[in-house]
Amino acid sequence: MGSVGISGSDRDYLRLAVDRAREALHAGDDPFGTVLVDEDGTVLFSDRNRVVSDSNPMRHPEFTAAEWAVANLSATGRARCTVYTSGEHCPMCAAAHGWAGLGRIVYATSATQFASWAAGDGRPPSPVAPVRIREILPGIVVDGPDPSLAGEVRELHRRA
Repeated sequence: MGSVGISGSDRDYLRLAVDRAREALHAGDDPFGTVLVDEDGTVLFSDRNRVVSDSNPMRHPEFTAAEWAVANLSATGRARCTVYTSGEHCPMCAAAHGWAGLGRIVYATSATQFASWAAGDGRPPSPVAPVRIREILPGIVVDGPDPSLAGEVRELHRRA
């Protein structure tokens, strides 16, 4: 479907997602954060990565946002939401997003950026390939990365 571009209000929600990523880092998890916003601009749900703190490799915030949305919103409501995230969805989270029928995705940094940073920092590669969201969800509106937040997110991952 393409993209619509990242607006100033989108950047404000991305900032909230990056703040949640910072909370994850302070809790001992990898710095990823997500914010789910309805069509009126109301934050409905937000979460941070909890893979380490919950000892569950599936506790990605994008996945938990999709679960929350299915449990709490109608199909129409889900489709009208936007998911803002500090990092592009992994394949598991992109699939959950699609199955939940959520709307637009806006991310601060890409999976390709993250994979490059991890390799540069000497971290082992992810067990899952850094597949772009559009390859998994070709019909969804996706915007990102946002170059204005890349340095800040990069620093969080460097510290992880």
